[in-house]
Amino acid sequence: MKINLKHFLWLLLVLFVQVANAQGGSISGKVTDAKRVPIPGVNIILKGTKISTQTDFDGNFKIAASKGDILIVSYVSFATVQVAASNLMTIELVETQNELEAVLVVGYGTQTKRNSTDNIARVTTKDIQQIPVSNLQNALVGKLAGVQVTQTNGKVEGGINIRVRGAASISAGSQPLYVLDGIPLINDDESSNGAPTNPLLTLSTSEIESIDVLKDASSAAIYGARGANGVVIITTKKGKDGKGTFSINFSQGVSEATHKKKWLNATQYVELLQEAGRNVNDLESVEDEFDYLAQGTDWRNGEVNTDWQKEALKTGYTTDADFSVSGGDDKTKYFFSGSYNKTIGIVDSNSLERLTARSNLSHKVSERFTAGMNIGFSRSAIDRVQDDNAFTTPLQSVAQAPISQARLADGTPNPNTEYANYLLAKDNSFWKTIMRRVTGKVFGELKILRSLKFNSDFSYDLLSQTEDYWQGKNAPFMATDGAVFATSVNTENYVFSNYFTFDKTFAEKHTINAVAGMEFNKYNRRYQDVQSIYFPNDNFQTVDGGAEVNEGHGSETDYAFVSQFGRLNYSYDGKYLFKASIRRDGSSRFGKNNRFGIFPAFSAGWIMSQESFLKDNPVLTYLKLKGSWGKLGNAEIGNFASRQLYQTNPYNLKSGLTFDQPGNDDLTWEKSTQTDVGIEIGFLNKITFEADYYQKDTDGLLFDVPLPKSAGAGTTGTISKNIGKIRSNGFEFTLNTKNIETEEFKWNTSFNITTNQSKVKSLPNNNTDIISDYTINRVGENISSFYLVQYAGVDSQNGDALFVKNTRNADGSIDKSTTNDYSEAKRVISGNPFPTLMSGLTNTILYKGVDFTFTFQGEWGASIYNSAGIYQSAAADYFDNQTADQLNRWQKPGDITNVPQARFGGSNGTQNSTRYLDKSDFIRLRNVTIGYSLPKKTVNNMGMSNLRVYVTAVNLLTFTNYNGTDPEARRDDISRTSPRVGEDFYSAPPARTIAMGVNINF
Repeated sequence: MKINLKHFLWLLLVLFVQVANAQGGSISGKVTDAKRVPIPGVNIILKGTKISTQTDFDGNFKIAASKGDILIVSYVSFATVQVAASNLMTIELVETQNELEAVLVVGYGTQTKRNSTDNIARVTTKDIQQIPVSNLQNALVGKLAGVQVTQTNGKVEGGINIRVRGAASISAGSQPLYVLDGIPLINDDESSNGAPTNPLLTLSTSEIESIDVLKDASSAAIYGARGANGVVIITTKKGKDGKGTFSINFSQGVSEATHKKKWLNATQYVELLQEAGRNVNDLESVEDEFDYLAQGTDWRNGEVNTDWQKEALKTGYTTDADFSVSGGDDKTKYFFSGSYNKTIGIVDSNSLERLTARSNLSHKVSERFTAGMNIGFSRSAIDRVQDDNAFTTPLQSVAQAPISQARLADGTPNPNTEYANYLLAKDNSFWKTIMRRVTGKVFGELKILRSLKFNSDFSYDLLSQTEDYWQGKNAPFMATDGAVFATSVNTENYVFSNYFTFDKTFAEKHTINAVAGMEFNKYNRRYQDVQSIYFPNDNFQTVDGGAEVNEGHGSETDYAFVSQFGRLNYSYDGKYLFKASIRRDGSSRFGKNNRFGIFPAFSAGWIMSQESFLKDNPVLTYLKLKGSWGKLGNAEIGNFASRQLYQTNPYNLKSGLTFDQPGNDDLTWEKSTQTDVGIEIGFLNKITFEADYYQKDTDGLLFDVPLPKSAGAGTTGTISKNIGKIRSNGFEFTLNTKNIETEEFKWNTSFNITTNQSKVKSLPNNNTDIISDYTINRVGENISSFYLVQYAGVDSQNGDALFVKNTRNADGSIDKSTTNDYSEAKRVISGNPFPTLMSGLTNTILYKGVDFTFTFQGEWGASIYNSAGIYQSAAADYFDNQTADQLNRWQKPGDITNVPQARFGGSNGTQNSTRYLDKSDFIRLRNVTIGYSLPKKTVNNMGMSNLRVYVTAVNLLTFTNYNGTDPEARRDDISRTSPRVGEDFYSAPPARTIAMGVNINF
């Protein structure tokens, strides 16, 4: 038989292809969670071989295997499964609910806690939902180790101070960087009434999925020049695969002050002032003033007894309502929400009304490309009162005499009080602030290869604020028949980010995740204000109603950042971890010789529990050692600190310029070097424990250094320089336990404790002390330590106030003897405005349909200086009403007391001293919630999927020995040059709120 050679070769080729296909068959499939959401990065191994693969970003995989082969499928936080291979298979993984496997949000990506070498603290929506506070920062209190959250005072718009691992600066900004869905948020205080507002009031807790706080340099260095104070990453809720859901939440609450001081009533006031007048032989002038203050009423028999504190502090009310719609499929996911908050504050005439809306949408255009957008809008209208240092603020009314009427018989405010009656301001003026905010992000994600994707994001943040201050003709201090002051400021920030992400596992043991990209950030601010006076009557309350526009200002400023960044995470065999990141930032804020900075970071970890000698240990189920080092920056030094500036100086209607500030081409950001070492331990799959030690060194502190007149230093007389160092260090401990876990009863506990010391290491001008009214920055001491004359009590023989001399003797020793002459005593370091120990304890208990959660928070080691004490706790030195403890004054020889003899106008112990300094240690029941969810069958019959009713409270109990208004109340008339750290001055206490609510899901 004759065979054609050509046909024979074709036959061989067909046989070869068939054999090759038989030997190299493949199986395709998809891996999802229980809600059918795809899971990327899942490891899939062909059992008994070294053949493996990983799912791509959409959960899809392809592996060289044949039908019936066994595949081992594993992923962190999910139970490992073994399944038989089949064509177009879908594998569903079940979560293991292990805290160590939680997915954390980091800059430009995510990472599991197990594989993280960073120090990141996290709260999720279940930790902060249903807490009736108007700002999201207050929902974090007590829940995060190393993070101190303090609201300035009890005003609804009160500023928030968040310190991550202690104070990282003296004069530059101290607040963390806030990032919302990848958008660096504007956090500028634009208030013009002396007290700060909190721009993050514009966010609602109902739209938040999680908040991750990047605390160490390894995690925050990806944000470079803006990460020294920590980074707060806020992630909003997204839609998920599955049936669409509709949720409604509604609650109403009532509020009151956490604490009120005790003041003298009319009888006690008269008695004390008369005694003070007799002691200085001036009773007649005291009683003459009583006649004026009483305005014809009988002060001798207590006809009028006004409780001015009751006038200033009212019962407040809160209303919260929100809804959300979410859902999606494998192509499109959506989340829409809206919320409403109305808070009537505990301070008279202070309230907030806020509307928010959010739309998050993503769509899978093709197998390779996904696009989406996140848009948020809010409008916050705030009725405000004046700052704490203004006579017309409600809280200063406590200085008024109780024998003065608050209102006359006809209901009008009494105009003849010792100080301006704030009720005149309440009835004849208003200060309204409206903040409108739009945050938006459009993004695209292109899958280039199975393990490589490219992201391009454009983000925008617009904060538009108007303020209107109207004063009618009867307002206090009004001399122009009315006045209107109006401001407008528009601040916008846009960010263009482009970055690649590579994520792949090689040879089963080598896992690499790498990010590299660039970012451009542009900021612009435009401000205008105008004032008009002389109004025909009080019905005209806008600028155009005045006869004369007597003042106006305007300014425009901007800055830019341009950045390149990269990060590499490497894991070997799931137990040896390494991370390196670097960011190069350039900013227009800095001198031209130091325009760019490089911020590297490194970290490593060892999961010892994966080693053979621990892997099967039934008790020690998890053990990881980790450490990190990195450099960060603080760019919050102002936009023009490095520039030579001039200001307009018109004269005789002619324009002109005046030299204002010398430039410094070498000025740059403050630099922070941080080191962190820690350990994470798990026991019995029920207990997890973390311990960390951190050290944060900040160098190049920004100070305004005086220049000689001959230098032509302009009106400031100073030049900004990077001089000085500080160090913050301490320990953090976090303990999470699953105390009981059955089908019907669950009880979990989370406990954290933090220590911190923040000390000055060097200062400008050869370490010269920097002294303010009550504080000092001195090398070797705590930042902004209290610096006061030491009060020594009262001379029991004559009632004189005594002070410790603290002068230096000839032999170098310190003279600790006492004197009644204040000028003979020297100031000494007396306390620390920052706590050295902080703690939080949260318990969550679930029993059938009942849920019960409470959080205790505590702080120790800090002190507060009551700078109003020289007026209100002064043993009747003047006509200000006094705190009730002044009744314990010295009256006769032999009296043992800490309150000097009452001497009207005698300044007996009223000078600034440690008499008005007090420890502010406290433990507070920060929030407690009890709820009940109706049985599933019942709510299903009602057409719902869930119905829950609850009662919740904030600041319910406070345990403290602090004698002031509240251990967290602080003075609010602050600025960069006058930070007023740790000072109380007629400051409103926080609110205690109890609310009832309902959650309904469809």
